[in-house]
Amino acid sequence: GLMAKPSGEIIERPIISNFREGLSVLAYFISTHGARKGLSDTALKTADSGYMTRKLVDVAQDVIITHQDCGTVNGITVAAIIDGDEEAASLSTRIYGRVSGEQIKDPVTGEIIINIDDIVNERQAAAIEKIGCLKLKIRSVLTCESDRGCCANCYGLNLATSKPVKIGEAVGIIAAQSIGEPGTQLTMRTFHVGGVAAATFKQPIIKVKHTGQLVYKAMRTVQSADGHWVVLNKNGTISIRGKDGLELESHNIVIGSIISVKDGEDVKKGDTVVTWDPYNVPILTEKAGRVEFRDMIAGITVANETDKETGKKGVVVTEHKEDLHPQVVIFDEITKEIKASYSIPVGAHLSVKEGDIVHGGIQLAKTPRKVARTKDITGGLPRVAELFEARKPKDSCVIAKINGEVSFGSNVRGKKKVVITDSTTGEQVDHLVPMGKHIVVTDGDQVKRGDQITEGPVSPEDLLEACGAQELQEHLVNEVQSVYRVQGVEINDKHIEVIVRQMLRKVKITDPGDADQYLWGDQVDRSTFKRVNAEILANGGKPAEGEPVLLGITKASLETDSFISAASFQDTTRVLTEAATLGKVDYLTGFKENVIMGHLIPAGSGFHCHRDATFEFTVEEPEPIVIPKEIFDEDEESTTA
Repeated sequence: GLMAKPSGEIIERPIISNFREGLSVLAYFISTHGARKGLSDTALKTADSGYMTRKLVDVAQDVIITHQDCGTVNGITVAAIIDGDEEAASLSTRIYGRVSGEQIKDPVTGEIIINIDDIVNERQAAAIEKIGCLKLKIRSVLTCESDRGCCANCYGLNLATSKPVKIGEAVGIIAAQSIGEPGTQLTMRTFHVGGVAAATFKQPIIKVKHTGQLVYKAMRTVQSADGHWVVLNKNGTISIRGKDGLELESHNIVIGSIISVKDGEDVKKGDTVVTWDPYNVPILTEKAGRVEFRDMIAGITVANETDKETGKKGVVVTEHKEDLHPQVVIFDEITKEIKASYSIPVGAHLSVKEGDIVHGGIQLAKTPRKVARTKDITGGLPRVAELFEARKPKDSCVIAKINGEVSFGSNVRGKKKVVITDSTTGEQVDHLVPMGKHIVVTDGDQVKRGDQITEGPVSPEDLLEACGAQELQEHLVNEVQSVYRVQGVEINDKHIEVIVRQMLRKVKITDPGDADQYLWGDQVDRSTFKRVNAEILANGGKPAEGEPVLLGITKASLETDSFISAASFQDTTRVLTEAATLGKVDYLTGFKENVIMGHLIPAGSGFHCHRDATFEFTVEEPEPIVIPKEIFDEDEESTTA
């Protein structure tokens, strides 16, 4: 197969002979790249993976099942995860072993498949999928309201024994090991494939799985010269409806896709209805007219470059310091009025020349998608670490802060102004986008809170600010899962949920209210914060206000209430000095601090409800053994005889 160089590029000449025939000199030499990469990777990654496991154990060590039910009515709604055309994780695998948060009935027979607070078994999971149920609300560690640790109902089955989890089970450590252990496997995985180019790539087509009517949803399209429909906006979907009007399947459509079937037409199972260019994001025109360039000055804003991949020459927009905004303007030939103008981001390749006559749906320019560079599992471990450490990615995208319609304002201080207007409340929020960034929404698009406005990775902190803690938690769980799924490693969601919950257990005080113990900007534990507020409300006072804070796992470990646990992890002197100056008290509630102090750990049979158990023995007097008189008589007779 194709091999990859150490730098990550693919070597053009594939190895075609197998080991039985023997390799040629060249093939042998090329394969040394892979072998060397495998060995050095293993050595480095084992260390990384071990450190990762240690951090995870440290952050989650005091998550113990503390009681049976916290009584919350909240939960999360899970659905199957679809990746392109394929189902990456089915609904039944995601809900198995979890506690249901709603009742599900069979629509035909009316019999109850599952009740609220039932643990979903394999038979019920299959039945729920069979009746066509697409999502289910389940109890989750993320929404558990226990003060410390978590409750048995929010956790579900203990996957080691397939029985309901017992009180006192150390689920935090189990979660940390379940995530950390495949990390070492991830590292070893490269070893088997060597440097074989493992491309992660989806087929750029959508085939329908059912026969029915094709319906467009939230899509702006324009008909191209060859009669196909070109999609001009992001967030559009197509769905297939059956004869009874029920939706059988739906697909998200990327901008620039070409749909070969008109809205409302019938399609057959297996038809290819959508295709797109997987390598480039196109900038398309809706209007017909003549092309004119603005602010495109050779040598300053644009340059002639040869594309490394294809060898074609083309005009590319370059970075520049001047106050110039390269645009392609479409104007009417007769009236000379401007019909539309499109700003072209840095790095885009122009597809039209000045003076060309274009019609709707023509590509004006294209920006390369982040090229699907061959992802080795090495890509996996740092990515997981990046997510758990909540690092802000380079060149993160701008996120919509409210739901509404997009419009463009005037430029402010060299930045573009994207305005989102909520149609129901009339609220307007401005989003400032740096000039070179590629904006993926167009005028008039409907966006939801948390949608991307520009290209780039999502910053978890921005997502927390825009959508709140619950959305962010689900995003992190799904992102971590996707890294492991690419490697074919299956980890149950609940393990990742335990870790993610620990990352969001702190609250930053924005208004202390009547809570004398808090100051502005203090970071306090969420459960303490809730308890203090409950007391204030009971006395009729003004409660403190706070916003959730996202901490990476290293930071979260150092910020625990127990200074003994934090000191044994990292920065020992700093942690101990701080604890001594502030006169902190460690109540020895977690594992580590008890192990260090030589106490019994608060888990399993050492859990307080077992430890404080008292036993009463009632000693019964034994009954005296009475030998009947006849036996004595018999004995005497035998002796005399």
